[in-house]
Amino acid sequence: MKTHFLILTFALITLKGISQVDPVIMEVGSKKITKSEFLQIYLKNNPTPSYDNVALDEYMELFTKFKLKVAEAEAKGYDTIPKLKKELDGYRKQLSAPYLIDSARNDEMVKEAYERTKVELRASHILVRCEPNALPSDTLLAYNKIIALKNKIEKGEKFADVARNSSEDPSAKSNEGDLGFFTAFQMVYPFEEAAYKSKIGQVSSPVRTRFGYHLINVVSSRPARGTMKAAHIMVATSKTATPEEIENAKKKIEEIYTKLEKGEKFEELVKNYSDDPSSNSKEGVLPAFGTGTTTRMVTDFEDAAFALKKNGDFSKPIKTEYGYHIIKRVEWTDVPKFETAKKELQSKVNKDERSMKTQDSYVIKLKNAYGYENKSKKSIKWFNSNLDSTCFTGKWTADKLKSDKVLFVLDGKNFTQKSFAQFIERNQRGISKDAFDVIVKNQYKKWEKETILGYEETKLEGKYPEFKALMSEYHDGIILYEIMTDQVWNKAMQDTVGLKTFFEENRSKYVWGNRVDAVVYECYNSKIADQVFTMIQNDTINSRHVLEVVNKDSELNLRVRTNKFDKEQTVYLKDQTLVKGINKPYAIEGKYFVIKVSELLPPAQKELNESKGAITSDYQNYLEKKWLEQLGTKHPVTIYKPILYSLGK
Repeated sequence: MKTHFLILTFALITLKGISQVDPVIMEVGSKKITKSEFLQIYLKNNPTPSYDNVALDEYMELFTKFKLKVAEAEAKGYDTIPKLKKELDGYRKQLSAPYLIDSARNDEMVKEAYERTKVELRASHILVRCEPNALPSDTLLAYNKIIALKNKIEKGEKFADVARNSSEDPSAKSNEGDLGFFTAFQMVYPFEEAAYKSKIGQVSSPVRTRFGYHLINVVSSRPARGTMKAAHIMVATSKTATPEEIENAKKKIEEIYTKLEKGEKFEELVKNYSDDPSSNSKEGVLPAFGTGTTTRMVTDFEDAAFALKKNGDFSKPIKTEYGYHIIKRVEWTDVPKFETAKKELQSKVNKDERSMKTQDSYVIKLKNAYGYENKSKKSIKWFNSNLDSTCFTGKWTADKLKSDKVLFVLDGKNFTQKSFAQFIERNQRGISKDAFDVIVKNQYKKWEKETILGYEETKLEGKYPEFKALMSEYHDGIILYEIMTDQVWNKAMQDTVGLKTFFEENRSKYVWGNRVDAVVYECYNSKIADQVFTMIQNDTINSRHVLEVVNKDSELNLRVRTNKFDKEQTVYLKDQTLVKGINKPYAIEGKYFVIKVSELLPPAQKELNESKGAITSDYQNYLEKKWLEQLGTKHPVTIYKPILYSLGK
């Protein structure tokens, strides 16, 4: 009796201690959010957190709105919608992968990957395609074909010629199988593995990847060049460009280069002349490329970039298949030390094919940890006798299975024949033709591994708080997006009557400012501005003719825009006194402008179709506000302010 009393007392003390350590900070309906849960999200969204009462109140207001929407989504069963459950299951598979590996073996693979990042290989390959689940006959056909191509090379044919004529990689027609330089993670793992274990100049044995069979010829290696962050100015040429168009592009890039040499800013030249829409709003800066990155640049571009010696240096114009480029070195980083690179490499290994190699040893560890018992010796015989050729066409069913005998025991739980039968039914389309006892053996091995890993996956939330938090975040994010789409975003776009009513009630907010209907001539210098000003005095001369004349010697002399411009929103028109007709040239930020005004348009009321984007956005905000008011009544919120204000203490 005394023992029971002590246990009960200890339990009460422990529970009391837990509640004090992690008290409830808020309640939304019947759901309680603890201090630690809130703090984790607060820190994630505030890298430099402030713990004063005002900052905490402001964030709590946003957090409350978020939790109200999630509570409503759960109340309406959004987390049971099949497509959302499937999406969440997909995220779960991705997030759980790093937890379902042999960490010791994984560490070895991280170190191996690091050593490979210090060396770049240049290789060519020949591909014979073969699907991962191809029939044995098709697999054998592909294998024999790749062997025949290897024999041709061994008899003296050049690797490049065989690649160009016989490789099933479409790019081989133009590059003769040359893949350029690469390092770890830039090729599928089996290909990388074979390449790094090959001798330079020696053609490999056939290598199987998910694409098919490869022959690999490592041509050379070099120390890794590190990572380059570069910017460029690009004058594009299409694949169908005529010789004249290519010559004009070359002329234009050379003119830009001359300006650069004379001291004009690279960033300004990017803004004014670069044809790369993905980078010209970012001062020409491109994603980092080189060792360890997923970004690959064409060889000529990479070579020119890595040849630059100092940050800020720029190249002479170079040509690639995309056009002409001037490249500026922004920042170069050498291959980092292992301790610096380890975390990122670990993440890559966890997501890469190589991590699958560690799962077999991890399954063995789980078997030992969970007291695995194999009872399949007799129970598996039913499948050897009842699997038939219908499995090759995806039509096999286990309707003959009347028993449900245990195949193995794990953690005291039975895993039975019916579960294995369902696995075969789900996966039979990938089964290769073979003897049925061999098929059963292979399928059983896959099922057992998948089942054991799946069982461990169900325990991850209890073992790893960070995994639980991530799953909660994904869960809330998925259902929140869906309910916001239904209740606010789509509703605002589809409710034409409501949108029109909202517009009429708020008309005064949607007005045009002072506008000009004009042709804007943006000139390279004052001399060209004077030339344009003189030319457009003649009413018979249009802007196209002006462009042809002024840009005869240089594509950079003149740019023309025609539109109705909002004066306050247009930098080169703001604060300018413009009159109807031709206005005298003036300079803004080193550029010269001549403005031909057709009409001065005073402030005016916008119609619905003239500002539908802004009105729809405002209507969405209005709908969201009204909806949140209803949710606050439906799901009462209680915030424990003393707990909230204790966060920083």
